Amino acid sequence: MVKEQITASIKAKRARIGVVGLGYVGLPLLTEFARAGFQAIGFEVDSDKAARINAGDSYIGDVPRSVIKELVDSKRLSATTDFDQLQDCDAVIICVPTPLRKTKEPDVSYILAAADEIKQRLHRGQLIILESTTYPGTTDEVLLPMFEASGLKLDEDFLLAFSPERVDPGNPQFQTHNIPKVVGGVTSDSTDVAAFLYSQIVNEVHAVSSARVAETAKLLENTFRAVNIGMANEMARLCYALNIDTWEVIRAAATKPFGFMAFYPGPGIGGHCIPLDPHYLSWKARQHGFDSRFIGLAEEVNSRMPDHVVQLVADGLNDESKSMKGSRILLLGVAYKQDIDDVRESPALSIIDRLRTKGAEVSYHDPFVKEVRFEDAHTEGGGQPLDSVPLTDDELRTADCIVIVTNHSGIDYQRVCRLGSLIVDTRNALNGDLRRDSSARIIRL
Repeated sequence: MVKEQITASIKAKRARIGVVGLGYVGLPLLTEFARAGFQAIGFEVDSDKAARINAGDSYIGDVPRSVIKELVDSKRLSATTDFDQLQDCDAVIICVPTPLRKTKEPDVSYILAAADEIKQRLHRGQLIILESTTYPGTTDEVLLPMFEASGLKLDEDFLLAFSPERVDPGNPQFQTHNIPKVVGGVTSDSTDVAAFLYSQIVNEVHAVSSARVAETAKLLENTFRAVNIGMANEMARLCYALNIDTWEVIRAAATKPFGFMAFYPGPGIGGHCIPLDPHYLSWKARQHGFDSRFIGLAEEVNSRMPDHVVQLVADGLNDESKSMKGSRILLLGVAYKQDIDDVRESPALSIIDRLRTKGAEVSYHDPFVKEVRFEDAHTEGGGQPLDSVPLTDDELRTADCIVIVTNHSGIDYQRVCRLGSLIVDTRNALNGDLRRDSSARIIRL
């Protein structure tokens, strides 16, 4: 049977592992399989990425260049734009993006494109796993009919499963090998073999009864975070109106040893998961006539946070008898989270766009992001790209307002407090001592 065939190949480390999509999810995964002794082949449509990998280079911060070079030199890892090599793989894992359309509906076109490449080369004895976040039912309602249209049959010829990615870029504590892996197959054979494959590189594998359960578990994880961040953001806006320190309130509540989990407000939500995944779940809910009200409310609250940040800037300038128009605003950090170079869905982009719309002269400093581009500008010229400026004393002194959007650890906040005149801190980057010793006026979220 195909189950025994693939299992034996994995056990003997003869299985060749293919990963389609070599981004923040795919490249670390490919690397782990190569390090575990498998021949690992990465598939990319971007020839520059494939060339960099084959040259022993890395463009993902969590994957050291030295590791890539060692694995490439040992012939265990390679990258290609030639999808014909899929037919040489025993297991193929799909790790392509799943964005939203402008209507905020799921865009699974990248999944379909990858699946079509696999379908053309599908053969007996292959295990196919989808890792890309998607709505419940994608694996068995969309991918299974595509693959069986080739004439091959599930369980008899190939296996099919879903295992959600759980990547947290820039997290030094949790990376691919020590993050528990949820696995759900379209059939029990698919679950068993997919779980066995991941057990070769991951410390803990949690098998579930179906691909649908695994798909939904991923959406629940990030919807849970989005809803609770929304609650924290709403509390921050309420505390601002009441002149209460939000962060002190959260610290106090967090002393309760049960029944409370601390979530923190911010300038908005960003990244590849939290801003997008709840929409996949709510879209699927609507297909079944279910109104997911919590999800919608959280999205509404979180999407308004850039406007709130701009209002804090306006309030601060107004108190100093300054107009927003013509004021020099310096943003510290544009990545969506601390100490990474990822600007996907970053609230900083929305904040910059809104500030520009109001006539402010905006610049930014980010040690990880050299340039930001804007696709949806609301004002003429507002979409012009920006380059990161050096954080000079003059830049800090001449800014009418400094906005801390991303609290990168390498920034000297003591110096920022000493030279700045008005600071809006959206990340609680300025601790009590810094605030007490600062001559600047500090407004916190």
